[in-house]
Amino acid sequence: MSRIRVLLADDHALFRGGIASLLANESDFEVVGQAADGRQAVEMARELMPDLILMDISMPVMDGLEATRRIKSEIPYVKIVILTVTDGERSLFEAVKNGAQGYLLKNVGPQALYGTLRGVFQGEAPISRVMAARLLEEFGRQSREGAPPAPGAELTVREREVLEQVTRGKSNKEIAAALAIAENTVKNHLKNILEKLHLENRVQAATFALRHGLVEKPPEETS
Repeated sequence: MSRIRVLLADDHALFRGGIASLLANESDFEVVGQAADGRQAVEMARELMPDLILMDISMPVMDGLEATRRIKSEIPYVKIVILTVTDGERSLFEAVKNGAQGYLLKNVGPQALYGTLRGVFQGEAPISRVMAARLLEEFGRQSREGAPPAPGAELTVREREVLEQVTRGKSNKEIAAALAIAENTVKNHLKNILEKLHLENRVQAATFALRHGLVEKPPEETS
């Protein structure tokens, strides 16, 4: 069974280390990186393409809310769980509005931590009833004010490279070798591409890319 690849983002090294140690005790988690601030979290997310990010809400250089917004705009598939010392309703709303799928207090116990991360990875959103009610109220207020829709995300340079390989009929293993990245990273890039382009499979992605000039047309084979 493949493990859940986790990126930790928190400015306290001891806290990060403690979480990493806890996750190391569970066979279905793998900590692939640790970031000390929001900007580093964004950079490492681009490089490592994790499945899930555990993100502190208060960090230097760039806070967790802004880092979440940037990561979700570039890497929509990734799951983000916000860590905070307070359950203030405003910060919870901002986290969810920026794309977070979960929300945990820093005094949470190990079993609750594991359960929340597994739940979020499987598509659940473990938020208390009180917080859910506050979210509904806040979203209702925002809806009445007519918040503008989010702009469409653009493909990154790496995603275009992967897409170009797809148009040449390459398998995930061949793409990984050509771009010197892991095969799992290729799979995550492909999931990202499909979500950004609102497509179902790699054949649709290749057709779309060629039709809209996202990549160069591959040379015709000669017999």
